Amino acid sequence: MKFEKMLYSKKFFIANLIALGVIIGFVFAFVGGRGLMLNQNRSALPVVQAETPSVQVSPEVGAALSQAEAVQTAFRYVARTVLPSIVELDVVEKPETSPKTAPSIPFEFFFGPQDDQQGQTPYQQEGLGSGVIFKRDGNTVYVLTNNHVAGNADKITVVLNDGREFSGTLVGADDRKDIAVVKFETSDKDITVAKLGDSSKIEVGDWAIALGSPFGLVSSVTAGIISALGRNGGPDGNINDFIQTDAAINKGNSGGALVNIRGEVIGINTWIASPTGGSVGLGFAIPINNIKNSLDDLITKKQIQYGWLGISMLNIGQDKATARELGIDGKKGAFVAQIFYGGPAEKGGILPGDFITAVNGQSIKSQDELVRIIGDIRPGATATIEFIRNGSVGSTKVKIDLRDKNIASNNKDLYPGLSILSLASDNLQKDKLPKNVKEGVFVTDVIAKSPASTMGVKPGDVIVKVNDKAVKDSAAFYRLINDPKEKKLVFTIVRDDQTVDTLAFNKK
Repeated sequence: MKFEKMLYSKKFFIANLIALGVIIGFVFAFVGGRGLMLNQNRSALPVVQAETPSVQVSPEVGAALSQAEAVQTAFRYVARTVLPSIVELDVVEKPETSPKTAPSIPFEFFFGPQDDQQGQTPYQQEGLGSGVIFKRDGNTVYVLTNNHVAGNADKITVVLNDGREFSGTLVGADDRKDIAVVKFETSDKDITVAKLGDSSKIEVGDWAIALGSPFGLVSSVTAGIISALGRNGGPDGNINDFIQTDAAINKGNSGGALVNIRGEVIGINTWIASPTGGSVGLGFAIPINNIKNSLDDLITKKQIQYGWLGISMLNIGQDKATARELGIDGKKGAFVAQIFYGGPAEKGGILPGDFITAVNGQSIKSQDELVRIIGDIRPGATATIEFIRNGSVGSTKVKIDLRDKNIASNNKDLYPGLSILSLASDNLQKDKLPKNVKEGVFVTDVIAKSPASTMGVKPGDVIVKVNDKAVKDSAAFYRLINDPKEKKLVFTIVRDDQTVDTLAFNKK
């Protein structure tokens, strides 16, 4: 009775009610929460799959990475855009001759040289370089490269970026600018032509990308900056002023393109300065502006038609004493050491000893620059030449002629035909000078077959008089040899401590 009474008691009912509520709550929490979690997981799953794992970086680093990726995108654009216009040139040069090997004794002693051993043995030399497709005319495609790559070619194979090969033909070449044009024929429409830029707009520090086939590794791209501009002194008498870059350039890159960050060709890779033969960060390219005006000449005339001023120059600015005497110390320009009789300069009134400072308003910084500027002037055109003479500034108009190698090498018309230095020059050994000679000029060079040579002048002579008038210094020397009143030229020279007069030369 007690248990039955307890079962119906009020306290027992409340306890059961509480326990039942706890159980129902637990069940609901378990089932409902699990379902909620499943629903959340289902909605979150695609988001997790779409995310790319990444390293958390600061906003500053993120901005820097974005900028770096933008540069990377630009390099990719250059490679995709320019590489199809870059070719490899496999070259076999014209047969040359090698010295005959020593005779096979005793066979040749008794029977004489055999047919294939008469005289010298011809051989062919294979070469490898790069080129840039710069023009297409119908089915004819033109490739720009270096003269030292293809200028002596007997057989040329043009290999495109995608591996297609074509038989190439040398169109024209020039050794002074070291450029050549090769052509090949194709009806294919997907030939990419490079865009030629403006090398006058580049500056030191600009991006520079070199493309070519170094060591035969086709379609190689290297990047750097423009290290310097206006570098002179290229190999084999090259008259260009070069772009210097630290973009890696190696053997086989010659003739390839140097481009800016927009993929425009600003130069043609030409040579490297290296003690090992490999890249050490000193690569040089011909500015494309040095080449543009010559391409039509190479295509239509097979050679460049240079303008000719008719002078011979001397880098006299390197000798401070002589430059001071002439009034040109510290000045930029080109010194006229000789003139060609009958040449444009002589007809225009330019004289030996003049210091040319500008052509058509363009300042001249060196003699190489004068050669380039005059060379790019069309024969028959008139140029305004500014110069310094006897310390005074003057100018004259000169009609430029076509450069003829035969005329330009005719020394008998080269007046006066010698080069001189001041006796105060640091380049002279004072103990080698004649004793008791305080005034005059020292002869450093005499050109064969020139007027000075026919007069009997020799290197090492000291000229103390011109036409019996004392030569005080370099300025006086040029003033006296240019005297229009004198129809003859006679030097009084000191040689081996002996004073003698030369033969007379009749001026033209």
